[in-house]
Amino acid sequence: MLFKLAWKSLLARRVSVLLTILMMTVSIFVLLSVETIRYQAKDSFTKTVSGVDLIVGARTGQVNLLLYSVFHIGVPTNNISWQSYQDIASRSSVAWTIPISLGDSHRGYRVIGTSTDFFEFFRFGNKQSLEFKQGKAFDDHFDAVIGSEVARQLGYKFGDAIVLSHGIANTSFSKHDDNPFKITGILAPTGTPVDQSLYVSLQGIEAIHANWQGGVKMPGAAKPKLDELQPQAITAFMLGLNSRIQTFNLQRQINEYQQEPLQAILPGATLMSLWSMLSSVEQLLLLIASLVLLGALIGMANMLLVSMRERRHELSVLRALGYRPGFLFCLLQLEALLISLVAAVAAFISLQLSMYVLKDWLLQEYGILLTRLSIINEFLFMLPMVMLASFLVALIPAISAYRQGLHQQLNL
Repeated sequence: MLFKLAWKSLLARRVSVLLTILMMTVSIFVLLSVETIRYQAKDSFTKTVSGVDLIVGARTGQVNLLLYSVFHIGVPTNNISWQSYQDIASRSSVAWTIPISLGDSHRGYRVIGTSTDFFEFFRFGNKQSLEFKQGKAFDDHFDAVIGSEVARQLGYKFGDAIVLSHGIANTSFSKHDDNPFKITGILAPTGTPVDQSLYVSLQGIEAIHANWQGGVKMPGAAKPKLDELQPQAITAFMLGLNSRIQTFNLQRQINEYQQEPLQAILPGATLMSLWSMLSSVEQLLLLIASLVLLGALIGMANMLLVSMRERRHELSVLRALGYRPGFLFCLLQLEALLISLVAAVAAFISLQLSMYVLKDWLLQEYGILLTRLSIINEFLFMLPMVMLASFLVALIPAISAYRQGLHQQLNL
């Protein structure tokens, strides 16, 4: 009886109710979108690298080492000698290593010098391995593998020739145009910085810098034989261990390495530390979305209050028929909850449709991989809070209806 009466009452004021539902739908949609993107961004962020036990580089801040080795952001403070790398890589506790050499770019995208172990051992997400959309890993000094975003933005395809630039600036006038590379592989999208990078061999990096000194090309310098090229230094390297029990022991050994100052970090712990630094932005976004929702709820309460004047005759008839003030209180509250529930369901469906349409765009532009399960979880978490907030803001019109005396209503 109560539900039927509330539904009929809402239908009788359908225009104002529809406008209120629309306003709340937009507000809940914004709140759900912010919370979902925040969750997904954090999830994608923490899953950028997976399965790596330690990252080793020259001594610097932990976050700085993580940023330039994994996210390719910032500038390395120093290099690691090839001898130190080989010494650590040859230890019995080390299962595999991925060397990283930075310092060159191509049209604003970072170029990473590495070995084929990168394509074999690097993991992201839930320990997902890299896959080739086209071609294969490099097997020659002047072969290159490019990320999916590089291929899409620059329109490159298998077999194209590219020229690397010296330095990491978006615009560089120092080009290695005497040693062009050939694209032999294009990686499938990962939603990580891998998509926005180019990969060449360490020998290729050595070859293009063979006749350079101090960052300047030396005209007339003799080129060494490619087969004799040997890396002299790298920027950092990732390593996996045979047993994770040995992680802290090896980390301490590297941090106390006598031959040169090195630093080893735990990528998972450093990622969480970095994300905690960004938590203030995260909380600010959530606060803005909550304020938008609060504004919509107050608008709903205002709509119910305004409608009270129009409904005084209706409420007085109900009182004359024997309905108690508590019934009118519940009627107003049920109307508010129905409006909020319809708006929440509409916002959820709108978000699902938006995800379906924008999923590929978000992955390509911002590296955010949206999953339906997380949206459902966020909705189930938000719905009780929205219902509770609706109940609280509807207390004002509901109490007003409760306190209105029968004689006062009949006199009007």
